[in-house]
Amino acid sequence: MTLSQLLQYLDEHMDGVFLDGDPAASLEKARSGDHRNPIAAEVLVALMDGAGSDSPDATMERAEAVKSIGPTRLKYMGDDAPVEGFRLVEKTIVTIDAAYNEEALALRG
Repeated sequence: MTLSQLLQYLDEHMDGVFLDGDPAASLEKARSGDHRNPIAAEVLVALMDGAGSDSPDATMERAEAVKSIGPTRLKYMGDDAPVEGFRLVEKTIVTIDAAYNEEALALRG
């Protein structure tokens, strides 16, 4: 799955928090700190870092995606972290799993 496909899936299934323009613009805004949702931006930056690319066409496997946002997840599990950050990151992990499950089922026909 590409970052663009994953980002579109996340946005569609998580109340539109990830897209801030098209996928390429959203990734660029996340990297530059201009994304409208700073917590979603942290997740996007972690995904780009995990993919080793800021390109929306970069491919990413499920394990890479979940592992890449692990440090962000730990940050928002802290006692002093905002609860909305924890909720967003936890829902993102579940939604990433759903995206890859749907992709696997589609490939099976």
